[in-house]
Amino acid sequence: MGMLSWAQPTNGPAGLSLDEAVGLGIGNSLELRRNSMDLASASYSAERLWSELFPTISASAGISYSDTLFSEARPGAVNNNPSASASFGINLGLNAGIPFAMKNIVLGYQARLLSYEDARNQLELRITRGFYGLIADRDNLLVLTDILELAGLQYERDRVAFGNGRIGELTLMNSSLALENARFALSGARSAFDNRMGDFLVLIGLEGREAVPEGEISIVTVELDAERLIMEKLSGRPDIVARRREIERLENALKQNLASTRAPSVRLEAGWNSRSFEPFADSISGGATLSIPLDPWVPGTRSNQSSRNARTALEQARLDLQIAETAAAAQIRSLTTNLGNLWNNVEIARLGLGIAERSYELTDVGFRSGTVDSLRLADARNNLAAARQRLLQSELSYVLTILDISAALNIGWKELMQ
Repeated sequence: MGMLSWAQPTNGPAGLSLDEAVGLGIGNSLELRRNSMDLASASYSAERLWSELFPTISASAGISYSDTLFSEARPGAVNNNPSASASFGINLGLNAGIPFAMKNIVLGYQARLLSYEDARNQLELRITRGFYGLIADRDNLLVLTDILELAGLQYERDRVAFGNGRIGELTLMNSSLALENARFALSGARSAFDNRMGDFLVLIGLEGREAVPEGEISIVTVELDAERLIMEKLSGRPDIVARRREIERLENALKQNLASTRAPSVRLEAGWNSRSFEPFADSISGGATLSIPLDPWVPGTRSNQSSRNARTALEQARLDLQIAETAAAAQIRSLTTNLGNLWNNVEIARLGLGIAERSYELTDVGFRSGTVDSLRLADARNNLAAARQRLLQSELSYVLTILDISAALNIGWKELMQ
């Protein structure tokens, strides 16, 4: 998987869209690259199932020397130095468990593929969550900047009014304190945003670069039927699919165990051997062996216990699947219910923002006319900031819950937003 390029701008931080962030994160992920290596290895094995039937082939050659050391050669003894030898052999073992072993290799590849795709999807969701969190933080900075500007305007008006003798020093000090509080809140929020932005850039492989998120949090009401989603989508969840494949693998492993330990096996052997070249002499051999195991049929033996353990593991996997399906269904019901409640929060926050904006406008008019003091104006301004922040947080929570639902259903989150 290749690295995605990123052109560093010459003037200011680069604008970064969600699609760009996801593409960079997936392209630069070392974890995904590592998983792809495991997937490639599993694919290589799955494409060469014939290796399970490939015989063992061996060849050897040697040279030897023999002679007398202390004793004299006996009359008529054959001189045996030097001599050479060569041999070649083929050994093929066949048993009834081989087809199940092949099936498990294919299942292993499918499990790796599912794991890779799930890791990719989870990374995309993680990047999306982080991106929209940064959008909310960025918009909150705009809110706090606006509040700082309003506090600065009020302070300037109070300073002029104090110089003209129309307000007291306490009013001016309260205005100055409100300005400093607004400045402090903005500074803290900007510092937090910069830290989260730095972590996000590390996540997508742009550490040490500068970038700013581009886009808006735009939401629409989503009506979801939890029971229909459970019926249609639950079986496609990666964890449910993985457990079903694990059950299939264990079933094959049990069959392989029974076939390998209880069924007869056949071993075919063939070989050629030469122990002398001058004069040349060779031999060829072959054989077939039929083995019938007996100990697996005896209760309590290691082979018998192995089969019992395989059956137990299979039953446990089936129970794990039921537990996972129950938990997943409960999660989907909880998330869809929470999504409806969060939409109510969004509507309430929008209504509250409208009231806060109108209240601030009226309070500002009253302050200008002298019927409202600066403390009430500061309260109205703080209420306006809080209302804007509540709406931002409500919209962010709604989007993040949609992401959680899409992860729980293993479908694209944009499908739910349509």
